[in-house]
Parts: sequence; structure tokens; C-alpha cells
Amino acid sequence: MRLSGFDSDGFLRDNWQQRPLLIRNPWNAWRNPLEPDELAGLACESEVESRLVIQTGDSWELEHGPLPAERFGQLGESPWTLLVQAVDHHVPQVAALLDRLRFIPNWRVDDVMVSYAEDGGGVGPHFDNYDVFLVQGLGRRRWQIGAKCDAATELLPHPELRLLAKFEAEQEWVLEPGDMLYIPPGIAHNGVAVGDDCMTYSIGFRAPARSELIAGWAEAMLAGLEEDDRYRDPGLIRQDNPGEITPRALSDLHAMITEALRDRDTFARWFGQYATAPKNPAIDWEPELPLDIEELRNRLEGGLSLLRNPAIRFSFIRGREDTLGLFVDGQHFACQGATAALAERLCADDRLAVDAALAGSDEVLELLLELLEQGSVAFDTGG
Repeated sequence: MRLSGFDSDGFLRDNWQQRPLLIRNPWNAWRNPLEPDELAGLACESEVESRLVIQTGDSWELEHGPLPAERFGQLGESPWTLLVQAVDHHVPQVAALLDRLRFIPNWRVDDVMVSYAEDGGGVGPHFDNYDVFLVQGLGRRRWQIGAKCDAATELLPHPELRLLAKFEAEQEWVLEPGDMLYIPPGIAHNGVAVGDDCMTYSIGFRAPARSELIAGWAEAMLAGLEEDDRYRDPGLIRQDNPGEITPRALSDLHAMITEALRDRDTFARWFGQYATAPKNPAIDWEPELPLDIEELRNRLEGGLSLLRNPAIRFSFIRGREDTLGLFVDGQHFACQGATAALAERLCADDRLAVDAALAGSDEVLELLLELLEQGSVAFDTGG
């Protein structure tokens, strides 16, 4: 599937984080990548995050998974919605949806949540703090778009669901299979299934809060500081009033903090690890048995490609000259020359065919061995 007739550059210029956009069936050939029964099966698994939302009149109930298989047969006539998080980590066909959105940096991608609803089902009017593409997979859903919201917007008093106390629709569309709706952060929206067997794929994007970044970066900095790195004031001059904290002291104290925080290279390494750290429990890809370099070289020269584990994040940050840092699942790998070229290709594509030039480098093969053994990549034996 490819996006057809879609101007990604125009979208980034005119819509991204600015205004909603309805995109009518931009796929060359849309095919729903997951059956409802398969989604229900995932919701029964303990390692998968799932929720069941039931609406009865004006009241909303929320149940957390894993759900017993018999629960679906016990649901009454009240509208309900099943939500399953990170389905792209478990179903390659769902992960393939992300390939069509690579005009947005990979590190911004969060996951693909899939919802299934019977007629009238939804999760109520709400807003998110991140960008989201809503792809209609099966059935029909009516989407209503409201005003911009923020932290001061009034919510209903529900312990877990962040539902809007007041919602007025300003735009409304009914999405058919293959249709896609983009909603920027903070925009109120409400989706309701029109008929049964309604499936929607919600592709969400990470938006780290300033408070999260400061807390994480400060914690990382603290771990590397020595206890004897303390304030010093040689050349101290007698003060007129000993109770004053002088501008000089404040400047020196402020510099103690800001000089460490301004270390861009250290920050880059920390952020690469932070941005690729696993959010959900890792999918247990059976790691390849340890190979020696020559056996690995023979396999690659024989035409075997490598696949990235869809549950693991890959990113890189360029360093000085031809160096870069490769970040995989919160780990850092220093790369240069041939390994840097490999890192760029690993981060660009889900499937990698290693050419003769790369296969001839022992450093490349050593890096691949490590990634194979920890389950970050695997051989593509499916042809």
C-alpha cells in the first residue's frame, strides 16, 4: 500500500500541528490489515496493553486487560469499544502502515493503537497532547472535530478517562475504509461507530513534555557527577552584610549547573537513549544463535536480508566528521566509516540487504552479531 495523490511536503507546511485534515482513501489498494477476532485475541494476552470502554447513558466504564475470552460474549447492548495498544509491535501488516508516514521522523512515532467498536461505540469527546492519524480500517466511523483545548479545559470527573465536560462539533465527517484523518495536538474530537464491525488504526506520535526532558536529563547528569565537585569561592571578599547572597555567588552557583547542562554531546547521547528506550514490554524475538563472523558473512553474501524487530526503536545522531551514534532499544553504539553507513541504512528501512562492501567489514559484522544475538534484528527467512 502506498499513499496516492498525497502531498507530504504541503501537509507538513500547512497542516502538521496546525489544523485537521481529512484525506479520502489515499492508498493505492486499501486492505484492512487485521481481523476483529485477531484483535480480540491480542486483548486476551498478558503482555499486551488493552482496554474496554463501555458507555451506558451518560456514564462510562473502563476495564483494563488482559481480558478473558468469554468477556466479549458477556457484553450487553450498551455501546462498547475495545482498544489495543502497540499492535504494530505484534502484527507486521499493521506495522507496515508506518512505512507510508516516513515523512515524519521515526523517533516521533509512538505506536499504532487499534480500536474495534460496535454501533454507537466510542471513547467519548476528548483531546490528546500529541499528533495522531486515524485510519479507518473496517466499517464506518463518524468523527466530530471541536475547538482547541489546553490544561484549563474542563473535564468530566472520571478517575481514568479524560472526557470533555463540554463539546461542540465544528466539523464532521464519516470515514469509510481507507480514509484517514489527521488531528493536531490539543484539538477536541469525538469518534462514534456507524454500524457494527468498526475498526480504526490510531497512529500516535511522541511529544515529550518539557518537564519529562528536564527530569530525565537531570537524572542522567546526576549519575555522572562526583560528590566532591562542590562550590568553591577563593578570593572571597568581606561583605558589608553577611546575610546577602551576592551577585557573584549567584553567578558562580548558576554556572555550576548550566555548564554541565550545556554539554550538547552528552545531551545528544542521553536523548538518543531516551528516545529509543522501550515503552512497552519487548516482544520476545527468538534471538539468532551466536555466529562467528565468517558464518554471518556467508549468510549475507548468500542473499539473506535482515529484518528489524518492530517493537524496537532505531535512531541515529550524527557526530563529528564521519562518526555517528546508533541508538537501539535505549542502547548506544559508536559508529564510524562502514558501521556508520550500516547504521544509517538500519534506521531508514525495516528490511536490510547487506551489500558486499558492508559484508566485507569485520566491524560491520561484529555490530550485526550483537544486534542479532539480542533480538534487535533477525534474518528474513520468509523470502
